[in-house]
Amino acid sequence: MKVLVTGANGFVGRTLVKRLVAEGDTVIAAVGPGAPGRPPAQNVSTVSLDLANDISLDASLATPVDAVVHLAAVALSRAADRDPALAWKVNAEGTAKLAAALADAAAGWGTHPLFLLASTADVYAWQKRAIKEEDCVQPSTPYGWSKLGAELAVQQTARCTELKVIIARPFPHSGGGQDENFWIPARTRLLRHVKQIGGVAVPVGDLTAVRDYLHVDDVADAYALLLKRGTPGEVYNIASGREVTLDEIHTRLEQLLGVNPKREIDGSQIRREARPYLVGDATKLRSATGWTPRRSLDDLLKDVVDAQKN
Repeated sequence: MKVLVTGANGFVGRTLVKRLVAEGDTVIAAVGPGAPGRPPAQNVSTVSLDLANDISLDASLATPVDAVVHLAAVALSRAADRDPALAWKVNAEGTAKLAAALADAAAGWGTHPLFLLASTADVYAWQKRAIKEEDCVQPSTPYGWSKLGAELAVQQTARCTELKVIIARPFPHSGGGQDENFWIPARTRLLRHVKQIGGVAVPVGDLTAVRDYLHVDDVADAYALLLKRGTPGEVYNIASGREVTLDEIHTRLEQLLGVNPKREIDGSQIRREARPYLVGDATKLRSATGWTPRRSLDDLLKDVVDAQKN
């Protein structure tokens, strides 16, 4: 299979490209303008992709592909909070442009490629039980709304063309190499700093929130399996179903780093729009592809800790 991966130089993108190549697929790694190209690798070529530029979009689809995995996005919720217009432009409008460009190109190729959209569990309405795909969508953040806009864009394109579309809604995920603006690597860095300076206290927000955290490798596995076994027109959750509080994660990070600071509530770290509970049901994904998470939460946290040692 020949696959175009957008955001290929990002956290999930790097992992997915390796996973696809290991499966024997040929990958076109699309990276943002100005981003360093990927080093030469067997079965991987690199293209520059600007989602706002029609010429760039067409150039990225100059040769036929069997599938596109669209990962490129404003992925940090706080970044979307600061600039909702940019989040909408990149996540919703950019996705609409890419889907339309792929549909137009495919008409010329005479093929029917698959468009796999990496959306987010943040599109769902708040609730305190494991979320299923048929549950209500009602985002509470600019990020969630922009990703729901992306979903609507690809669904509309699929209705009007012969483009095949699958929407994946991953729940929170992390691992070694994730941007330190995300919560787990940010906490790890802060606790490491506290240890280095001999600090006795650490600022925290609301640690009672419950999350469903996945290792990035498991998310990449899910995307790869959906390319082969997913059903076009369907939506799939990527989730472990495991409940863990942020307090439990914080405690385990303290143990891994060998620190035990006093926790002091910092109001600036408490987000009013943060969900108290976000856990998913991935029964549909397992039934369709056989996917199951293979990495534990401890694997995830150890990878983040180890990555920051380097």
